[in-house]
Amino acid sequence: MPIDADTAIGADLGETTFSWTSSDVLLYHLALGAGADPTDERELRYAYERDLRVLPSFATVAANLRLFEPPAVTFPGISIDLAKVVHGTQEVVLHRPIPVEGKATGRSRVVDVLDKGKAAVIVSEIAVTSDSGDPLWTARSSIFARGEGGFGGKRGTSDRVEPPAREPDVVLDTPTLPQQALLYRLCGDRNPLHADPDFARSAGFDTPILHGLCTYGVVLKGVTDALLDADVRRIRSWSAKFAGIVLPGERLRTRVWREEGRLLVTTTAPDRDEAPVLSDAVLTEA
Repeated sequence: MPIDADTAIGADLGETTFSWTSSDVLLYHLALGAGADPTDERELRYAYERDLRVLPSFATVAANLRLFEPPAVTFPGISIDLAKVVHGTQEVVLHRPIPVEGKATGRSRVVDVLDKGKAAVIVSEIAVTSDSGDPLWTARSSIFARGEGGFGGKRGTSDRVEPPAREPDVVLDTPTLPQQALLYRLCGDRNPLHADPDFARSAGFDTPILHGLCTYGVVLKGVTDALLDADVRRIRSWSAKFAGIVLPGERLRTRVWREEGRLLVTTTAPDRDEAPVLSDAVLTEA
């Protein structure tokens, strides 16, 4: 079905009420690779309830923790084959630290639909408030739907974030686990692209790939540990563009430039000739 942008843009996707516990937070952190050194006090902030702190990227899974079916890409004016879809961008803006456990309500809407010619980009947003009505976070994401462009919509503008023309202040190498996608899907994203070899091949990949949002969380944790003393409370927002795939088990190389009040970040896969993974990534400090 061709995309009907006029119907889609601004569509109210309704409210969803959800809750989470400390066990959900611990599982999410472990799915990102936390606790690799189980005697490190900073690692235990992610992996032990005594001084548990919630990485802001948990916001991307909190509403979907109890979903056990593959997601459907269906909105007013839009219906897309899941095999054509990859994550485009993700941003989380915190209004206060995420509690270790809680109940919340999210209201979602379609923000924009862009026509990139050979593909469509659908931008959506969810605003989340606590059970008492206090704003918790706002998350905005886009999905890139191959073969769904050409519907006559606007192309949109570039939002590139260029790093400084100098060497990065920090370079981090972070491992991923061969089974990382199988762990991460327990946080609510059951897209078979990340587990089923046959489905991955039908989508044009040689093997199942890591969830983009898993990479998003892994890189945020690595940058937080290296530059913010593993203190998640120092993060105001985290945004990134998914520039390429990650294969479970390969290394990530993250370059970080310090600027006033923010960190500019790029991530590549060094074992695949520095193939881009994350670009236009920005962490702002609280």
